[in-house]
This record gives sequence, structure tokens and C-alpha cells, in this order.
Amino acid sequence: MRYNEKELQALSRQPAEMAAELGMRGPKKGSVVKRRLVKLVVNFLFYFRTDEAEPVGALLLEHCRVTQEEPSGFSISFLEDPERKYHFECCSEEQCQEWMAALRRASYEFMRRSLIFYRNEIQKMTGKDPLEQFGISEEARFQLSGLKA
Repeated sequence: MRYNEKELQALSRQPAEMAAELGMRGPKKGSVVKRRLVKLVVNFLFYFRTDEAEPVGALLLEHCRVTQEEPSGFSISFLEDPERKYHFECCSEEQCQEWMAALRRASYEFMRRSLIFYRNEIQKMTGKDPLEQFGISEEARFQLSGLKA
């Protein structure tokens, strides 16, 4: 996927849902754990050198799997290449659980499913489609038929 570098840098400066200094090891064989400032913004996980303002890289958290690797560590792999894993080390098991939960909630697909669920709940309670006022109630991306189980 292609990205506009300036837009990504601007996004990396936005307020984060979560941010912390974590140990990080990339997917290359022989890579070592390095301390990185890791910042979750919408569905991007940015990582920075601890002394720099610009990100070293970013992971788009779509079609990925977040897996606990050890009590205080987790990995992110992508469905198209599951052997290519990014490993992260947290300060505690609690911090690890918080990061894993936040990362799993960050994908567009999770947000879409949540929107559809709450849309249906509101419609059951009120009898009205809450998306109608925005003129988007008929868009395919907000329909249950497009939702995979």
C-alpha cells in the first residue's frame, strides 16, 4: 500500500490513544530489541527512536494478528505474511494486556463492526436509523450483509 509521507508524519503528531516506551524487535532475522517510543493513532502504530520527533516507521493495523508471546510481551503479524512478526516488550503483564486490547480495537474492521452493532441497538430502542441524519444509512459499508461472521 502506498502512503503520502507528509500525511503520515502529520498523523503521527496527532494525540495518541496510547503511547509508551517499549522494547521492539523487527521481523528481520538477527534483529535485536531496541527501545522505541510506540504511539497508537487511529489504526496506525508509529514507532520512534526515543530521541527523535519523526517516526522511524509505522504499521497499519489492518488484517493483522496480535498475539501474546510471553507474560509481558506480544507480537503483531499480518495475515498475508504470518511469519513476519514485530515483537514488543512491555514493562509488565498489565501493560501488555492493555496494549494488546487497544491494538485489537484499532482496526477499521473492528470499528465498522462496532458501528453496525450500536446502530442496530439504537434502531431497536428508538425505531430510527441513527445514520439517516447523516445521509449515509444506505451505504454498503454500513450494512449487515457486508459483515462477515
